[in-house]
Amino acid sequence: MDLNETILQAIDSHGSKSIDSLKLADLLSVKHQAVVGALKSIQCFENVLNVEQVSRIDVKLTAEGQDMLNNGSYEYNLYKAIPADGILHTELMKSVPNAKIGFSKAMSAKWIALDKKAEGGPRVTRKVESVQDQVHSLLQKVQNQSLDDIPTQEKSDLKKRKLISEDKVTSYQISKGTAFTLTLVKPETDLTPEMIASGSWKSKTFKPLNFDAMGVMPSGGYLHPLLKIRTEYRQIFLEMGFSEMPTNNFIESSFWNFDALFQPQQHPARDAHDTFFLSNPATSSNFPEDYLQRVKKVHSVGGFGSQGYKYNWKVEEAQKNILRTHTTAVSARCLYKLGQQKEFKPVRYFSIDRVFRNETLDNTHLAEFHQIEGVIADRGLTLGDLMGVINEFFQKLGIKKLRFKPAYNPYTEPSMEIFGYHNGLKKWVEIGNSGIFRPEMLLPMGLPEDVVVIAWGLSLERPAMIKYGIDNIRDLIGPKINLAVVQENPICRLR
Repeated sequence: MDLNETILQAIDSHGSKSIDSLKLADLLSVKHQAVVGALKSIQCFENVLNVEQVSRIDVKLTAEGQDMLNNGSYEYNLYKAIPADGILHTELMKSVPNAKIGFSKAMSAKWIALDKKAEGGPRVTRKVESVQDQVHSLLQKVQNQSLDDIPTQEKSDLKKRKLISEDKVTSYQISKGTAFTLTLVKPETDLTPEMIASGSWKSKTFKPLNFDAMGVMPSGGYLHPLLKIRTEYRQIFLEMGFSEMPTNNFIESSFWNFDALFQPQQHPARDAHDTFFLSNPATSSNFPEDYLQRVKKVHSVGGFGSQGYKYNWKVEEAQKNILRTHTTAVSARCLYKLGQQKEFKPVRYFSIDRVFRNETLDNTHLAEFHQIEGVIADRGLTLGDLMGVINEFFQKLGIKKLRFKPAYNPYTEPSMEIFGYHNGLKKWVEIGNSGIFRPEMLLPMGLPEDVVVIAWGLSLERPAMIKYGIDNIRDLIGPKINLAVVQENPICRLR
C-alpha cells in the first residue's frame, strides 16, 4: 500500500475530526516531509481533502538549559556553596561549575556581597537568608510546555542566556473533503477516439475544463537593444525635420568613400590596416565622368580657390571597392544629386546604418559598428549653428554633458570632436565628430558657392553604452552578448 492510501485510511479513521500533519507523521512512523509531499499529491484530486497550513513557534530547552533543569541554575548552586560565615572569592570560583556566570547573576540578583577589603583577600558572603531558583522553575515550565505561565521578559532573558530556543514550525490541519475517497483515480484530461469506440468513457472521470486559464504564450523573437535605441534616434531626427538617406550599399567605391570627400589618395585611412578592401569585385567604374574630372582636378592641381594636394591623382585608386568606412559616402552621393538640381533648396538629411573599419578591438571599439550622421545644407550656416543643432540633438538623446574639441578632418574645416561623459567609466568618451564641409568637396558637386553644409556623425553603440551603463561594447553586440539581456531589456526611452 502506498503512502497516499495509508494517509487516506488514517484520516478516515479520525472521522470528521481534523488531524495535524506532524501528529500524522508520528502515527505512521514516517518523516513529516514525506507526509507533506503525499498531501500535495492528493491535493491534485479536487476536494478529496481539506488542507490548511498552520504555523506556530516551538519553544524547547537547549542542551545547557536541560543541564540547568537537572542540576539547578549556576547562580543558585553558587549561593548554596557559600557557608554562613562566607568564603574567599578564589575558593568559591573553584567550588562549583560555571562559577563566573553564577557569581555575576547572583550579584545582579543581590543574593551575595563581595568584601574586597576583607582579611586574607576578597570574601563573598550571603546577603539574604534564603533564595528560590526561579530560573529552574521557568525551565520546568518550558519542559512542561506551560508557556503561557512564563512572563515575556523572563522568556526573553532565557533566550539571551541561550537556555531555550524558538523555532518556527509549519504543519497542516487535515480533514475530509466533500469528495473524500479511499481510492484515488486520476481523472482523464482528453477524450480519445478509442474511449468513444469502446464506450469506456462512460465509466471514467474527466478533469473539468478551465475556460478561464491563459493559453501558452507563443514563442517569438526579441528586439536587440540597439534596434530599440535606433528607433528612438530615427524618431528624433524626424521630429527635427530631417529626411532619411538610402543606406542600402555596404560595398562602396573608394571614389565616393574618399575621393569625393576631398580625402587624398595617400591618406593613412585608405591603407589596408584601416580599411577592408574587396577582392571580388575588386573595382568599380560607373562614375559621372564630368564630376570625376572635377574631383581629379581639385585633388591634383587645385581649383575653386584651393591649391589642392599637388599629387598625381589616379583613377585606379578611386575604383577600388571597399566596405564603407563611414556613411558620409552616402551623404556625398545625396549632396551630388542635390547639386544637379536646377534650383537649390535647403535640405536636412540623416542616416543610421552599419560601417566597417579594420580596428583593434577593445572595450570601446569594434571592427563593425553603426554610424549615425546628420547633414544640413543651407545658406548662411555657421559653426554656431552646428554646435546648437548638435546640442539640441544630444539633449533629446538625454546626454546633457557635452564637450567640443578642435580636430582635423580632410573634408571638413573647421572640425570638432564631440565628447560625452560616461558615468560608468567615470570619464569623457568620444561619441562623435563634426564640422563644416570644405568648398573643395561641395563645389565640384555643382552646389552654389554660398551654400554651407554642416554635418556631424556618431556611433550608435557608444551613446547606447552611456544610456544602458555598459562598460564593454562587446557586452552590447557580438558573440559574447548575454541573450537574456536581449530578451529582458526594456523599451528604450531617451528623454
